[in-house]
Amino acid sequence: MLDNYTLKVPAKINLFLKILNKRKDGFHNIRSGVTFINLYDKVNIRKKENMNIVYYGKFKPNKNFYTDCIIQKTLKYLKLNSDVNFEINIEKNIPTQAGLGSASTNAAGLIKCLIKMNLIEMKNNKFYSQIGSDIPVCLFGKNSIITGIGEQVKQTTFPKYYILLVKPNINLSTKNMYNKISNNIRFNYNTKDQDKVNDFEKIAIVDNDEIKKILTSLSNSEDVIFARMTGSGSCCYAVYSKIEYAEKAKRKFNEDFPDLWTFVGENNI
Repeated sequence: MLDNYTLKVPAKINLFLKILNKRKDGFHNIRSGVTFINLYDKVNIRKKENMNIVYYGKFKPNKNFYTDCIIQKTLKYLKLNSDVNFEINIEKNIPTQAGLGSASTNAAGLIKCLIKMNLIEMKNNKFYSQIGSDIPVCLFGKNSIITGIGEQVKQTTFPKYYILLVKPNINLSTKNMYNKISNNIRFNYNTKDQDKVNDFEKIAIVDNDEIKKILTSLSNSEDVIFARMTGSGSCCYAVYSKIEYAEKAKRKFNEDFPDLWTFVGENNI
């Protein structure tokens, strides 16, 4: 049995996201295309006498603590043997509350590490959707179309993209963003959209002019294929066919918005 295990876990990008309707249980049915890029957090588990969670890296939480900690939530859900203790170290390179799956990919990494160390048995990915709706696709880790609340994952193919990420100086909670959807609004799927929108954008830009400015700037960048917000935000991105186009756009964007976090990555890694 392994005493420790380390795994890199990638950020996810929603290439499109349609909110279809609200369910009787209060959740929303969606349809979304998800790809993964070469921006990674790192999850390490090491057996120790006492249970502990340590965060480090650029996007570590203040005072090493998250109010709504998905790692603690995952450990509680898995009902681990109380005789087994370990230290969890997570290097935070993925911005949080940005629509990049930072929390879900950490939970997926934790689950995979625990399986590798024979501390839990492997289960169907849908089993973990009760912890977080993005965890099944993060466990799958491949280009996917997700439906339901995110628990239904089907592999698909997407083109090779080079992606410029831009993170505004605001965070958006997924829960709060869903709460802003009026019960009277129906985001019914329209085939004319051809999976080219993120419905959360129209919610985000109402209260956040910075996101609107970023999306406008990215959409007007040279050689861009399309620009969009990922997940429930707040991170925005632009897609290019060549890395030099993305790097050129990044340099221009950094000149215009020098106080914002930017990153150039690629999918199909």
